[in-house]
Amino acid sequence: MRYIGRDNVRKRFEPLEGTPGHTVYGGGEVRIDDVVVRPTFGLAHEGEYDHVHVAPLLEEIARDHLVAVLLVRLGGYAAGMLEGERIVTSKVGSRFVKNRHKKGGSSANRFRRRREEQAKALIEEAAEVAATVLSPAPFAALGGDKAAIDAVLAERADLGWMRERSLPRFFTVEEPRLRTLQALPYDLYAVGVSDGGA
Repeated sequence: MRYIGRDNVRKRFEPLEGTPGHTVYGGGEVRIDDVVVRPTFGLAHEGEYDHVHVAPLLEEIARDHLVAVLLVRLGGYAAGMLEGERIVTSKVGSRFVKNRHKKGGSSANRFRRRREEQAKALIEEAAEVAATVLSPAPFAALGGDKAAIDAVLAERADLGWMRERSLPRFFTVEEPRLRTLQALPYDLYAVGVSDGGA
């Protein structure tokens, strides 16, 4: 499945409205002949048509949502509330975490302990910031490194709602920074498209 920006999806499918074909809506996606389209935030419309009918799809992908975003990697984090493509509130931070040690011996054990302490401090700080900056929203977008995200969510029970409301897609980002948060709406609203079993 490829992810395509919602404006490009609209440009591709809008001209096809009413043309010959077969359209089936169901299970949060739409199948137009042999193309399957799955919007990030789902698709409530259900129905089957003996022509190309894309209006419900285009209506859904044009809709903006309130989304709580948490991006964490060892080394940094970004938390923010997005309303559509606008950042309502955000906080980012970074904390040095040593890379893995290549050599063995007692110095490696000291190095490992130090790294674990640094990672723990980052996780605690990211969890505290997430609990302060983020408020329960209909959707949560998680990204960065899965193990780091799991550790942050496990750190505080009051962040449990994020896992319950998280979007199916995990957003892998290299550096959780403010610019990453600012660029995320493009990916957040990008639409999954599979062409002919691809």
